[in-house]
Amino acid sequence: MFDRLRHKGFDVETRNHAGAILSVDFPKISGELETALMELSIPAEELIGSGGGEALSTQRLRKRLYEAGWPKHNFDFRLIVDGRETVSNSHEIDHVRSTDLGKVALEIEWNNKDPFFDRDLENFQRLHAQSAISVGILITRGASLQDDMRGIIQRCIEKHGFLDESDMVSAFGMKDRTKRQRDAVQRLIDQQTPFAEAFAKHFVSDKFGAATTHWQKLKDRIDRGVGNPCPLLLIGLPASIISE
Repeated sequence: MFDRLRHKGFDVETRNHAGAILSVDFPKISGELETALMELSIPAEELIGSGGGEALSTQRLRKRLYEAGWPKHNFDFRLIVDGRETVSNSHEIDHVRSTDLGKVALEIEWNNKDPFFDRDLENFQRLHAQSAISVGILITRGASLQDDMRGIIQRCIEKHGFLDESDMVSAFGMKDRTKRQRDAVQRLIDQQTPFAEAFAKHFVSDKFGAATTHWQKLKDRIDRGVGNPCPLLLIGLPASIISE
């Protein structure tokens, strides 16, 4: 399954028999997801313009999934003993695809703080334990995208010929830079680092750093067993989806 994604460079892993469940019980759902991801393209300019938040193209992926029948869903649990409610929990999931055979839950963690992975995986675990979902899916930045992020940003700036941050704010719709951010880039420039390289180095460290949600942070948690025994599909978005 998902051979087209792998060929395009996506990181794809399954745990706890998720692949067997998706291929037998949810082949249509798997095809919908693969098609939506194959269509995903993010211009490099949007990475800068978003200020490190969710790219506009990632928002378009969400819209694409909503239109394909993957709406946001709130799971409510109540435990009532002798007429008295003793436990009440609510779990909101960004995308849930429902069929007669069950539900598949999906979360996209484009650029959050990495503890959000713990929240998502633990929610999947609880929902699966209550037979509310059959599979949990997590999508995040892949290894190749994380590794090449600085190069992507630097090449984008060089392509446009920018030599100053103020020009980029209007050109990319970027948020105004703070004094701390401007000073950090200027210190690198004072050390004879070219502007594009200096900006890319600080921007990526500040907005797409090691403590944000990306493939290795997700893998670390999966390897520790976070989310077990829920069947899981993990997908990392590759550098190949960035349009330079």
